[in-house]
Amino acid sequence: MSVTIRPLTVDDRADWARLWTGYLEYYKTAVPEAVYDSTFARLLGDDPQDFNGLLAEVDGRPVGLVHYLFHRHCWKVENVCYLQDLYADPSVRGQGVGRALIEAVYAAADANGTPAVYWLTQDFNETARLLYDRVAQVTPFIRYNRKL
Repeated sequence: MSVTIRPLTVDDRADWARLWTGYLEYYKTAVPEAVYDSTFARLLGDDPQDFNGLLAEVDGRPVGLVHYLFHRHCWKVENVCYLQDLYADPSVRGQGVGRALIEAVYAAADANGTPAVYWLTQDFNETARLLYDRVAQVTPFIRYNRKL
């Protein structure tokens, strides 16, 4: 199976929404349509503070996505890269799609002069964590969210 990684385009809205919905459902969450609209617009925006989006294709069919953001960091002079969303369709899992998407983010970060790339995942995401353990280093940080 050959995986092609390419930037998201305006024509990808339906495929992107299908994949992002699968990602959100995996984490047992949903967002309103307005968030789909604003997220897709930001992914296509030209503001350096906006997220970037890539799609993975197999035989011309989008089967995965990744969203990432460059941002400032108080402990570094250069920016860092936050990989927020990573998803491979269940039909292609274990076939290199996730790795290809992560490596594409690593390449984008290197091209941007941003060597540090990080992301979060939930502890129950055991299959993906097997990949993450091979391509990254797990840290001891624990995340907290403001109570609303």
